[in-house]
Amino acid sequence: MDVTEAITTLRSMRRLKPDPVSDELVQKVLEAAIHAASGGNQQAWAFVVVRDAEKKRKIAEWYRDGLRLLFESGYGEPRPGDPAPTPEQEAAGERTRRSAQYLADHMAEAPVLIFACLIGDPSGETRHNARSGSSIYPAVQNLMLAARAEGLGTTLTTIHSFHDDEVKELLGIPSHVLTAAMIPMGWPMGRFGAGPRRPVREVTHIDEWGHPPNW
Repeated sequence: MDVTEAITTLRSMRRLKPDPVSDELVQKVLEAAIHAASGGNQQAWAFVVVRDAEKKRKIAEWYRDGLRLLFESGYGEPRPGDPAPTPEQEAAGERTRRSAQYLADHMAEAPVLIFACLIGDPSGETRHNARSGSSIYPAVQNLMLAARAEGLGTTLTTIHSFHDDEVKELLGIPSHVLTAAMIPMGWPMGRFGAGPRRPVREVTHIDEWGHPPNW
């Protein structure tokens, strides 16, 4: 698949069929992941692939609780000072909430859950910060694009982090390892396609803030 097509049609697929995904395909998307850039080329990443039904069931239970807490915090609602959402924006937000709830309710049915992890300093002297993501999220994007090229659906989620300690204990992940993302992967029920995006001109500033391009 042309890389531009893969990029522009990659969407968060939260409704996945329970049909199996082969080890060959899992290996293929992970091969794409490890070709991403990382800080100092340290490649301090690790990927935990979860297929075990009981472990997926437990993760789904914690995930549902995490989503409940997220919704109760006001996630997705307009912030003070934000303009009132248009009817189209409200409808899009409601669709996203419904699909997020569907994923939470059916997480255990996803054939594969992949945890993208970033290995930290075992001594605890060096802690992860906002810049740490530069050494793991490019790999996650590579993984998702490779999955898209194979017709597999994925979504990047971090809601498991509400129960991060429990997830780590279940999967035997050391405390100094950051579970940066969980990626459910499977054959999608929906169709790929370009999602609505603001024009590039609206989000680009030339030389200094507030100077849009004349493209």
